[in-house]
Formats: sequence, C-alpha cells, structure tokens
Amino acid sequence: MTKSEKILGFLKNEIVMVLSFLLAVISVFFVTPSEEYLEYIDFRTISLLFSLMVIMAGFNTLGIFKLLACKLLNFVKNTVQLVLTFVLLCFFSSMVITNDVALITFVPFTIITFNIAQMQHKIIYAIVLETVAANLGSMITPIGNPQNLYLVSSFNISIADFVKTIFPYALLSLVMLIITSLFSGKQDVKMNDSASAEEKPDLKLVILYCILFMCALLCVFRLIHFLILLGIVVTAVLIFNRKVFLKVDYSLLFTFVFLFVFIGNLGSIQRINAFLHDIVSGNEVLTGIVASQVISNVPAAILLSEFTDNISALIVGVNLGGLGTIIASMASLISFKFIGQEKISKTKYMLLFTVVNVIFLLFNLFLYFIIR
Repeated sequence: MTKSEKILGFLKNEIVMVLSFLLAVISVFFVTPSEEYLEYIDFRTISLLFSLMVIMAGFNTLGIFKLLACKLLNFVKNTVQLVLTFVLLCFFSSMVITNDVALITFVPFTIITFNIAQMQHKIIYAIVLETVAANLGSMITPIGNPQNLYLVSSFNISIADFVKTIFPYALLSLVMLIITSLFSGKQDVKMNDSASAEEKPDLKLVILYCILFMCALLCVFRLIHFLILLGIVVTAVLIFNRKVFLKVDYSLLFTFVFLFVFIGNLGSIQRINAFLHDIVSGNEVLTGIVASQVISNVPAAILLSEFTDNISALIVGVNLGGLGTIIASMASLISFKFIGQEKISKTKYMLLFTVVNVIFLLFNLFLYFIIR
C-alpha cells in the first residue's frame, strides 16, 4: 500500500476527526490563541469518556458479551428468535457498553452465526435492525453514547430527568424493533454448542473491570472526582491489562477536543453566536436531527449545546438524529465496515438501512409532535 493510499484510507476512516480538526484550525484565524483555549475543553467529559472506553474495551477483550450471546442462542429455534435475540442484545447492551461496543461485539458474531446456519440471505436485514437497535437503545442512558455523556456531564442534568425525557422514544423504538424482527421469517435454526468451546474469561480481570465500571458510575453521579476515576483506571489497567489501551478509539477523544476549540471560538465571535442562537433556540429537536445527518450526532450535540438553554429538547434531537444517513451516528459505520468485508451487496444494505432508518425517524418524530 502506497503512502497516498494510506493517507486516503486514514481520511476515509477518520473523516469526522479530520473535519473537526480543520474547523478548529480555521477558527484560530478569527480568535487569537490564548489561555482561554484551555477553558473551552471540558476535561471532565474527556476523562470520563476515556475511562469508560478503556473499561468497555477491557470487558470486550475478555469475550464476556459473546459468551453471554452464545448462551442465549442455545435457546433459539427459528429465524425470528435468532434475529430478535441479536436485536435485543444490541438494544439493551448498548445502554451500558455503548452503541459502538455493542456493534463491534455482535455484528461479526451475527455474520458468523448466520453463515453457520446457512441463512446468508438474512444477514443484511439482521444487521440493519441491530444497528438501529444499538443507536436507539444507547440513547436511554447517559453512558450509552458520547453525546449523552457530554450533555449530562456538562449541563448537570439529573439521571431521572434524562431518562424521563428520552424514555417514550426508547419505548416506541423497542416496540418497533420487536415488530420488524417478526418479518424475518420462521425458518428452523439449529445452533451448535459453540459456547462450550470458548475459553472462560479471567475471573480476576472480570472483577477488576466490574469495580472500575462501578467507579465510573460514581463519577457520572458526581460522587467521585473525574481525576480520581482517571487515576484509578489508568493505574489499574497499566498494572493488570495494559494492552487494552491499544483498543481505545482515540480519534473520538481528539474529535471532542477539536470541537471544543472550534465551538469555543465560535462563541467568542458575537455575530455568529447570535445567529446560531436564533436558529437553534426553540428548534432544538429539528436542528439536532438535521445537523446530525451531516456532521453526525456527537459533533451536533457539542456544537448546538452552546446556543440553547433547552438541553432536554436537544437531547431528543441529537439522539433521534442518529437515525437517517449512514454518518448520522458514527456507530453505523462500524456495521457498514463489517458488511464491506463480506460478499454482501453494499447497495442492498444501504437501501434497506436508509428505508428502515427513515421509518423509525418518522415514527419517533410523530411521537415528539404528540407529546411535546
């Protein structure tokens, strides 16, 4: 592979980070760099996000999630049950392990399982629903995805208020996912005892990551300082499982930093500040959805949060904004990447992905206009 091909590959895989970097650089020409730049960066969010990514990477390397899935699949008898099992695994696990980790864990496992069961024609349908499930299940908890972690952490939103705001949409989405899973057919499935052949995870490391996860939750609830959490996580993983640091998505962390700089500089330019405030204020849900389709929902949440006081509405907007285009939620690209590695039609996948996402988005929007 030539250097130009490597560069193009990097730009393609990290397009959001690259664009965030360019925006930050451009903004520097309008606002002279100073010590105030450090005040732009929400170090609590960065530290908490990094700690959670390390913890979830640790759990994932132990194979705990796949082991759980294997155990559940032993009870599967037909295609509907198989698809529904994977969809529900993605929906509920993403609430805790994040949408990215849920898809990284279960999409490859889905492809293997369907190939073994000789049901390759159902793979596209299953993975589309899993992707939607991960994006929608993750929206109900503050730690389910980066935009929620940022909004809850930065604006001191109570967990009760957060769940109350997003629960109706999560409930509707769950019902829709169950209904759409029923259309996957009732072909008989015979699963093998693959779970029994898998190595059992190291119990000491399982206990370690459970303790670290509890510490992270205490930090989310502001019961311990984020620097204490960061110190505990880094020290523990360095001592017991340092290879996990290689599994962390550092590009997401840099994306946050670049966006903090860009948005901080925008806020220092009075005319732009007033213009964006006029557009966003009162239209948080719609602007959150529209912005997410173009720049994805994490950058949209960081950008728009500076120009509204109605954070609850913005939470709805950027979470529903994860539905739609393939880049509306960057987690969706994870599934697409796995599809690209198989002999599966990308065109068929993209067509079904878009149709299903639009349907889910329209139904949730309809719910929003009813209950707002």
